[in-house]
Amino acid sequence: MKRTKNIHLLVIDPQNDFMDIPGAALPVPGSSDDMRRLAALIRRIGKRLSDIHVTLDSHRVIDVAHPGMWTDGNGNLPAPFTIIGAGDIAAARWTPRVPSLRKRLLEYARVLEQNGNYPLMVWPEHCVIGTPGHTVQADLMKALMEWERSEIANVDFVTKGTNAFTEHYGALMAEVPDPEDPSTGLNTGLLEVMREADEILIAGEALSHCVKSTVDQIADHIGEEHVKKFRILSDCSSPVAKVGDGPDFPAIAAAWIRDIEARGVTLVRSDEYLA
Repeated sequence: MKRTKNIHLLVIDPQNDFMDIPGAALPVPGSSDDMRRLAALIRRIGKRLSDIHVTLDSHRVIDVAHPGMWTDGNGNLPAPFTIIGAGDIAAARWTPRVPSLRKRLLEYARVLEQNGNYPLMVWPEHCVIGTPGHTVQADLMKALMEWERSEIANVDFVTKGTNAFTEHYGALMAEVPDPEDPSTGLNTGLLEVMREADEILIAGEALSHCVKSTVDQIADHIGEEHVKKFRILSDCSSPVAKVGDGPDFPAIAAAWIRDIEARGVTLVRSDEYLA
């Protein structure tokens, strides 16, 4: 099997904290099977892949989207999946535990709302740097290392999320870039690599958040003529489950899939691609 096209695989946040396994901080239903199918694809078509890019969600304990950043008037931390809007901060229903950050985070929440981004949600502490939850899922990691040895190449690992003051769902840029932190701005290097590819296979977790945001960011910056080369591996990505009265993330993901298909993106099962 030889390369006739420049095919890149982009894997979004395939980390243990997103797997549906015991001890995961933020399990996505179906994610472990997603990664096993993706590992099988890499073994089957690895020699056809010019490059593999893997993003790593990389957080600290004190993070704008973790409970430890916030407190209510009684000193309580927010429960996971609490949504904190600009109005909540303005009314002091939720306030940073470091009071000097109040103005900065109030403006952050306002910009999220003005830009139509996901609202600020407090997630369980997840993908904390140095923890087992930050590690790539075992089946996929084994397949990646086999590919590196076979192809005499290294996987391109892309870190995102280390800035504690902005969420970073998409691989190309943070939700609200920090002008003092280049790691939150547009990743022009990755964008250029995507522009040069003939086909871009996309998989990872979660479909409703980081996969969605990454594809949207690439599509919005790469140029419409390139969007048609996206191939979303439909059986290698799953959405975050609906939580209580919060957003219906599976429905959001399904609606987004319809929209992105209308832009020219193709969905394909991993066992059918290049079969």
